[in-house]
Amino acid sequence: MQQFTSDNFQLLCNELAEREPVFKVILQQHSYPPMWTRPASFATLIHIILEQQVSLASARAAFNKLKEKTGTITPAKLLLLSDEELKACYFSRQKTVYARHLAEAFISKKIQLNKLTASHDDHVRGVLKQVKGIGDWTADVYLLFALQRTDIFPIGDLAMVNALKEVKKLPVHTTKEDMLLLADAWRPYRSIAAMMLWHHYIKSRNIKF
Repeated sequence: MQQFTSDNFQLLCNELAEREPVFKVILQQHSYPPMWTRPASFATLIHIILEQQVSLASARAAFNKLKEKTGTITPAKLLLLSDEELKACYFSRQKTVYARHLAEAFISKKIQLNKLTASHDDHVRGVLKQVKGIGDWTADVYLLFALQRTDIFPIGDLAMVNALKEVKKLPVHTTKEDMLLLADAWRPYRSIAAMMLWHHYIKSRNIKF
């Protein structure tokens, strides 16, 4: 599967900027985005679950609290924690359920991340989405940041969608289907497009994290 790496990341940004004027403007205004990546691990999936529908800062606070509590975040250590202990790590009731389901899927070997490293994007999505609480957005973020796949476009991500509407001057009520059609022109590098849109969103709002 095609991946972005530190060797090709800026080249892919340049290629997209040649194809799409809004990306050229983003590069001119904000330079290259950071090459955001995460380990392909259970802990990363927990972190992404924590990021669902909350700010990155809130999710990081919960993730760091869990790390303080467990040392290394593993399925077995997470399952040893009571609901009260997870609540003290800022887990909502719903995310406690999701985290336990994920840990159980690892322990039962329903999910074996090492077997997903070379799998097709759709297969990775299918395996991850067997777990309660993992939908398209969570699977897409894992594919993009942990597996560094080049052609992921997480249309469920509000910040990315808002950035896309801004830079392309789209009507507020533009549908996800229309945005996906628009992004088809950026295949097979839609992951790079997503990162450039996030970069624009963060820089234009002066967000610190």
